[in-house]
Amino acid sequence: MTLTGLMAGLLTGLTACNNSSNSSAAQPAPVADGKTTFSSQKVARFNEPWAMTFLPDGRLLITEKKGQLKLYDIKAGKNGSIAGVPEVAYGGQGGLGDIVLHPDFATNGLVYLSYAESGTGGKGAAVARAKLVLDSNGGGQLSNVQVIWRQVPKVSGDGHFGHRIAFDQQGMLWISSGERQKFDPAQDMNSNLGKIIRLKDDGSIPADNPFASQGGVAAQVWSLGHRNPLGLAFNAKGELWTIEMGPKGGDELNLIEKAQNYGYPLVSNGDHYDGKPIPDHNTRPEFKAPAVSWSPVISPSGLMFYSGSRFPAWKNNAFTGGLSSEALIRIEFNGNSAREAERFDMGARIREVEQGPDGSIWLLEDGPNANLLQLIPKK
Repeated sequence: MTLTGLMAGLLTGLTACNNSSNSSAAQPAPVADGKTTFSSQKVARFNEPWAMTFLPDGRLLITEKKGQLKLYDIKAGKNGSIAGVPEVAYGGQGGLGDIVLHPDFATNGLVYLSYAESGTGGKGAAVARAKLVLDSNGGGQLSNVQVIWRQVPKVSGDGHFGHRIAFDQQGMLWISSGERQKFDPAQDMNSNLGKIIRLKDDGSIPADNPFASQGGVAAQVWSLGHRNPLGLAFNAKGELWTIEMGPKGGDELNLIEKAQNYGYPLVSNGDHYDGKPIPDHNTRPEFKAPAVSWSPVISPSGLMFYSGSRFPAWKNNAFTGGLSSEALIRIEFNGNSAREAERFDMGARIREVEQGPDGSIWLLEDGPNANLLQLIPKK
């Protein structure tokens, strides 16, 4: 049976597992090192938040899946709204997604949003950029909204959009594109599903992209063979890492390298939800293997590399939120190898993790009436 032929019987299980907080038992947490602890403070509540980013003045932009963009003033404890968000296709894993600032935001005021949109053939992720215009009442609007990237093709279903976005030190825009629970497109260069995308800040194609000479959507692609990359972040050395939801078992942390194929759905350290096996990475050495894989899964969300001074023992560590694992996971690195070093039970699904301007760590819980949390060192 072809991989596409398996699709219909697997989609229900895929969505149910990755959206359920009881999808699988969490693996035992590593022993804490005893050197760093934190206290968690509840700061505010939001409705199905998905991502956040700090403005230079310390205020927070927070996306909510139904299509609201919030401006939260931490010092004043006030919540405002930003108008002009594009219409989103809300449902399942779809809706308003990531938000990041242009590297030159201080001079150009540009922000970048990802979201699910409807169109011919179904739904797909999109990335738009706009100028953020703030007002004196604690709110603002997006002006000159331009869609600069779309998933191709649009397909049925509400899962695996991916659509995390990040800028590198050279000002290039990177986008994680999930395979939309369709399996085969992750290996198809006529599609940009299941890929890591590299673009200029206006959405145009860099000439040194590895498949630029092929034209079409292949020209956007930096790497392929990805499932559902929900975390995308650069470390201090400028290396790009993703954290990805695997199938039943096999969540992955990957170092992203030019033109590499990460193997999905041909290989995975997990199996399909109906029990059909997928060959492990070690059976196909031509595919890039993950630096870390998790089974049972953690159901990862955002990814952040810590560079602050409030938790000095954690500098250059990575953090990811856990959905089914209801945890904050700390990851240590030794060159290009990595390991889960510590797991903190947060008692709720964690959707997003970011570093604050003062070096504290900020989390967004998942779902309705979800907490915004600040983690500070415990004295």
